[in-house]
Order: sequence, then structure tokens, then C-alpha cells
Amino acid sequence: MLNSKKPAAIKIEAAMVAVSGHSTDEQAVRFAAQLTAPRRGKLYIVHVIEMERSLPIDSDVPAYTTEADDLLDSMEQTAKPFKREVHSQLLQARKAGHAIVHEAVEREVDMVVIGMPYKTQHGRFTLGEAAPYVLEHAPCSVVLWRVGMQDETNGPAQATKHSHER
Repeated sequence: MLNSKKPAAIKIEAAMVAVSGHSTDEQAVRFAAQLTAPRRGKLYIVHVIEMERSLPIDSDVPAYTTEADDLLDSMEQTAKPFKREVHSQLLQARKAGHAIVHEAVEREVDMVVIGMPYKTQHGRFTLGEAAPYVLEHAPCSVVLWRVGMQDETNGPAQATKHSHER
């Protein structure tokens, strides 16, 4: 028997977007901002710099943090027309996936959005390391925003050298 009830509306009061400097970031931020619109929810934008094991986790890396701050500022501007409460944060971690999940738990978000390019490794499509970790461990909904193969250029738009490419 068919259920004639309308499906319940998605209720997103807080969403987090993990940005990495790829061309997918702007689309992912817009998508998350639109999802939070009905409830005038909060939007968190995070960027993770993966620190090499040879460096202390809280090392000052001005060259990378300047690029990352510019990326976060740009993403805040992308979200501005949606009139959301926007918070951006630069994180330093050993692994991006773990930092994203930790931040999602701390912020009690309803959804994590990860923008990712179409990427191959050894001739096969790959999700990288961070996205599968977030899919497995996040306590909330996760959306992977991947552009079409023809839409992605050969590299990141503004990748931070130590950021984890998803």
C-alpha cells in the first residue's frame, strides 16, 4: 500500500561545510546556506590544515594560515547573500576527517557538507581519506558535493598546501 503522506521536511538548524580550496567549495556553501534557510539556521565553515607529524599540532605556519584565512573570508562572502549566521574556523589537525567530525559534534550540527572534486588515483575514482572517515563517524547527515567530471579542472582552485584534498 502506498503511503499518501507528504514526506517530512528536512529540518536543518545548523550545517557545517568543510572547504578545501577547490572549485566545489562555493557550491557546497550555497547548498548548505539554502538548506538552513527555512529555519534561519547557523552555518559553520571550516578549513583544516593537516599538520605533518614532524611539527607540533599548534605550529605557527603563516604561509598556510594566510591562504586559509583568505579562503574562509571568500566563503563567508559567498554565504553573505543568504543572510545566515555564519561562523568560520581554521583548524589544524593530523587528519582532516577526524577534525571535521570533532567540530561537527562540538557544534551539534544537523548536517556536514563536503565539497570535493572528481579525483582519480591509479586510474580509479577516489574519495580520498577524509570523506570516508566523515561518512563513517559523523553523528549527523553527510552530503558529498561532487562536481561532474567535465566540470573539474586539473587541480584545486586555491588549495592550501597542507589542507587535505578530499
